[in-house]
Amino acid sequence: MVMLDVLSNALISIKNAESRGDRQVIIWPSSKLIGNVLRVMQRYGYVGEFEYVYDGRGGKYVVQLLGKINDIGAIKPRFHVKVNELQKWEEKYLPARQVGILILTTSKGVISHLEARENKVGGILVAYVY
Repeated sequence: MVMLDVLSNALISIKNAESRGDRQVIIWPSSKLIGNVLRVMQRYGYVGEFEYVYDGRGGKYVVQLLGKINDIGAIKPRFHVKVNELQKWEEKYLPARQVGILILTTSKGVISHLEARENKVGGILVAYVY
């Protein structure tokens, strides 16, 4: 089995588990980017506790779900975004004002679009969740 985008696979696993009403999901394979995206989602209350479990084959994340995700996905292709362009991308990926977050990788780490605007940094869009 060839995996082209582990972040996309992880987010689809979360989406499917949420739609089934599962309380937790196991994300395998794992990566640092997935861990950082999960941390941002946890900070905004979309997922509960999660832990990295090393199993000798790259590890996996066990994520507690809270049932608060309506939609989640990876953004492809990964667009480079300046701070003043964030509004345009919010309108494209999020359903309404003040609903959901865009997740970016920046020079300050993996953060939400709200933190990016606050810190006045641009970056690369990787995911959205609401």
